[in-house]
Amino acid sequence: MIDAHEAIKTLRHAAELNREESLLKGSTLHFPAYGQLVVTGDMHGHRRNFAKLQRYCDLEHAPARHVILHELIHEEPAAWDAPDTSYELLIEAARWKCDHPDQVHFLQSNHELSQLTGHEIAKNGRIATFEFERSIRRAFDSAATELLIAIAEFIRSLPLAARTATGVFVAHSLPSPRDLPRFDPGVLARPTQEHDLVEPGSGYLLVWGRYQTAEELEALRLMLGCDFFVCGHQPQESGYDVLHDRMLIIASDHNHGVFLPIDLARKPKDVSELVARLRPFASVA
Repeated sequence: MIDAHEAIKTLRHAAELNREESLLKGSTLHFPAYGQLVVTGDMHGHRRNFAKLQRYCDLEHAPARHVILHELIHEEPAAWDAPDTSYELLIEAARWKCDHPDQVHFLQSNHELSQLTGHEIAKNGRIATFEFERSIRRAFDSAATELLIAIAEFIRSLPLAARTATGVFVAHSLPSPRDLPRFDPGVLARPTQEHDLVEPGSGYLLVWGRYQTAEELEALRLMLGCDFFVCGHQPQESGYDVLHDRMLIIASDHNHGVFLPIDLARKPKDVSELVARLRPFASVA
């Protein structure tokens, strides 16, 4: 049973830690050229994979290892009328941040952003944002409103992107081809404002984009000064896909899900080097 007041305290502390990240410049995390970065895809409340991720990362004994999390909420319901308990994963991830503030990191995603802004988003025939809030109100009763405010504060604190010194750019997604002319990369170099997070703000365009083309990825590569992109957002039944030899899309929210350990000291020659490093959650005991 989650204690609401402890959860509120944890989320607020984690939000403060997100805002005070030593690696954060503007709304982008800049990782050093040493150690390891473990990147996940969408998790959508998959607590078993999250527990495996924690065991793999073993942050207590790996001080040079970092991990990136995003899209933690709005789980696959066990039944149409089942509650959405993905808030449990969000709270657990925030607690992990509090325990390891210099190693656990987050990125903004379209599902968290939709919950923050009240933008309705459907999943499996349900309005996911409504079900998430309703489930919290049912579970926490009089403490629910304060908990929802703390969740909103935490979501608002999330950075938009991350990059390594070796040319890998990590974000929940990238702008769609039709939105690239409207995308301002300057949003990554400054703290996000409210208008950045609603359409047609550049933060919104970043986390919602799909169906990137080879031409667009080349334009973004030059615009952002990177070589490869690692993202989530677009569902992958087999765990991952590669777009145009530049973009690796990974999913972490099902039994075939994967995560990506990146050697921060090694510059990938091609995207196949990143693919070779993918780890299935099923391989973690």
